[in-house]
Amino acid sequence: MPTPNSSNPITPAGLAAIRARYDHLLGTERPEITAIVSWAAGNGDRSENGDYLYGRKRMREIDRELAFLAKVMKHSQVLDPAKQPDKSRVFFGATVTIADEDDEERQVTLVGDHEQDAGAGLVGWSSPMARALRGASLGDLRTVRLPGGTKEWEVIAITYPEN
Repeated sequence: MPTPNSSNPITPAGLAAIRARYDHLLGTERPEITAIVSWAAGNGDRSENGDYLYGRKRMREIDRELAFLAKVMKHSQVLDPAKQPDKSRVFFGATVTIADEDDEERQVTLVGDHEQDAGAGLVGWSSPMARALRGASLGDLRTVRLPGGTKEWEVIAITYPEN
């Protein structure tokens, strides 16, 4: 399995979520806003027409997000973590259980930067935590430089999704 480098790695589930958002914006939200703007434009004076002004603003926001999502999908490299040949070390898509000096455990999954969600334990591939954990094996100690200072973590468990 290729290791993500300068490309934008993403899991199949992450790409599916981005594709679903793109399809929703293009197929549902944009046509609704277009209909509102068309209706509002027919009401006369556009300079004081809130539906028209808000609709045009929202349409620009949707178009920007569609362009961004299209760029992400075009430039992302889909990597399936289940196909990782060496499951004894931390690579893209690994779910890692780590413990700090106070034996507080935490579980993180290394995912693409566009699918990260710290609250859900999804850590972006280029984040300080992911960079520190890359290539680690069971029992390895890794120091992570965070905005609040450095912290040392021990790798307790490494798992990958099943095929």
